[in-house]
Amino acid sequence: MTPLVIALVLCAAILHASWNAVLRGRDDKLWSVTVMSFAATVVALPVVLLLPLPAPASWPYLALSVGLQVVYSWFLVLAYRLADLGQVYPMVRGSVPLLVTVGAAVFAGEHLSMPAVSGIMLVSLGIMSLALGKGRAHPRAVAAALANSVVIATYTVTDGIGARLSGNSFTYVSWIFVLYGVLMPAAFMATRGKLTVRWSAPETRTAILAGLVQLVTYGTVIWALTMAPIGPVSALRETSIVFAAFIGRIFLSEPLTARRLGASAVIAAGAACLGYVT
Repeated sequence: MTPLVIALVLCAAILHASWNAVLRGRDDKLWSVTVMSFAATVVALPVVLLLPLPAPASWPYLALSVGLQVVYSWFLVLAYRLADLGQVYPMVRGSVPLLVTVGAAVFAGEHLSMPAVSGIMLVSLGIMSLALGKGRAHPRAVAAALANSVVIATYTVTDGIGARLSGNSFTYVSWIFVLYGVLMPAAFMATRGKLTVRWSAPETRTAILAGLVQLVTYGTVIWALTMAPIGPVSALRETSIVFAAFIGRIFLSEPLTARRLGASAVIAAGAACLGYVT
């Protein structure tokens, strides 16, 4: 990866941990993630009107990704209802490089190396230390977090291939957010009924800002996936685990125990090892 790709993915990692912290701090997390979805859509809509359509070969990947994004949002909301940012975030994101590395090897021809195998072991160890033992996360939170890891890994590999086939990563990611911003409110209203948004309320402005950060974050990652192998990009992005630990402590007053911090560091080290593919 070039220095520019590395720098931008690291910035995306910090921003990703930040908007997750915003979501974790909201009372109605499903409402917040729904408002986030159509805030990003408003920005993405002019892009899809100005740029040509993605190449037809990428459309199946785009459609699958949008559906998975909605599933991801629901699992994330469930996990954050039951556990802290510092517990959920490492479990959700920490196992993603493991799954992405395997998926990229199978579907994109990126093969595992010995450092990658070491990374798998480190990631597994770190996740187990967060999920088990004293102070462990709620079992339902663990289940939701690990299920979400599978979802994230699937749409990461999907988008890595789809963005490359699309001909333009910016129009590809813009279409994702336009469609996601339609499906997510529809899913909310199907389960909750009316969606009420008070535009002057502080929580609405916060959710809108988080949605814009989400758009920039994932747009950067999609672009990076067209410039570098999928495994290393995913691994570098998951350094957000460490950022999330400190954000949770500073802004959400979550405990930053030695075990939680050590587990986050082990998972981040494993994610880095998973970046070595051949």
